[in-house]
Amino acid sequence: MSKLIMFYARECPHCKAMMPHVEKLENEENISFEKLEVWHNEKNADLMRSYRRAIAPKCGGQLRTPTFFNPETSDVLCGEVPYEKLKEWALKQK
Repeated sequence: MSKLIMFYARECPHCKAMMPHVEKLENEENISFEKLEVWHNEKNADLMRSYRRAIAPKCGGQLRTPTFFNPETSDVLCGEVPYEKLKEWALKQK
């Protein structure tokens, strides 16, 4: 199974809205996300920036939170999305 990353920010309302979806998905589908905070953790922010070429084109030309990323395939899902969309994206990463 692929390692999936969720780039998020503590104060980001969209990130807060997505956390219950992520936790539900982890519990129901045995999928795990590495959750990396990027507004207060420079190491995580640098990692996200290192994937800019893959992420930015799918996120309106910039780096945004939350961003869901598969480093193996460079597949990206950006922003606050319905649970079903997150689930569909995550399951195709398996």
